[in-house]
Amino acid sequence: MSRQKLAIVTHEACIAHDPGPHHPESPARLRETLKMLASAEFSGLPRFECTEAAVDALNTAHTKAYVQSILALDGHSRQLDADTFVSPGSVKAAKLAAGGALNAVDLVMSGEFSAAFAAIRPPGHHAERAQAMGFCLFSNAAIAAFYARKKFGIKRIAVADFDVHHGNGTEAIFAGDPNLLYVSSHQSPCYPGTGLVSAGNSVNLPLLPGSGGTEFRAAWAHAGIPALNRFAPELLIISAGFDAHNSDPLAQLRLSDSDFAWITRQLIEIANLHSHGRVVSLLEGGYDLPALVGSIATHLREFTA
Repeated sequence: MSRQKLAIVTHEACIAHDPGPHHPESPARLRETLKMLASAEFSGLPRFECTEAAVDALNTAHTKAYVQSILALDGHSRQLDADTFVSPGSVKAAKLAAGGALNAVDLVMSGEFSAAFAAIRPPGHHAERAQAMGFCLFSNAAIAAFYARKKFGIKRIAVADFDVHHGNGTEAIFAGDPNLLYVSSHQSPCYPGTGLVSAGNSVNLPLLPGSGGTEFRAAWAHAGIPALNRFAPELLIISAGFDAHNSDPLAQLRLSDSDFAWITRQLIEIANLHSHGRVVSLLEGGYDLPALVGSIATHLREFTA
């Protein structure tokens, strides 16, 4: 059986997570992404619906008390911190987002696909073991890593994160585990104020506001990519945030579509060297709708080239 290059994992119910009017993490992010995925260029890609993550899977990255506190909000509206909100459809969306990450792992580990992209929301990389924050409820990437380890016996798993914000949640959940690696480029200073230095199993690549493709590529080429190659992951998970784009309103990095194409190619090469080509890519940030949709399209084209 020959492997297909890319599968898409998504669910329209993730649109039902509604943080409120004027919130940057809006339902339109996924709605516009799904329109793009239905275009002639991408409509032929195999598409799978997310299934909800089981409670046991959520508990691998979060405390049981925290998971139960989020699940108890199903059908309700609540503000969890300064910018993280729950609406009546949010808990289902969050379970589907985490489940979509697990479905993506299943697809690449089955041998049928080299890569899977999960078009999901809410995002996940700020969620800590016992705290929602930064628009995030569950740590989708961390949950996927622990699932791959338990179900498939994968030992070394890396998360590469090029969202403009540091994934404090992923870093904290992974901390102290030598068989997990977290590599992140992000603007600093910027929310959430973490990721200033590398430590333990986290490699942080902070970029000053105003940095563009030259600085971004240099950081990955000089530190991020070598760290991933030394670690030699058996599975590579990408926290694919596109809010480092020049047009994004939430930060001040100046990346273009060509920079997202470049980092995607580098990560695919790492997966080809160490992971039998297996890549799971999970949507994180990106808040200018045209830039988001264009950047995702650029990202996907590298997998299907």
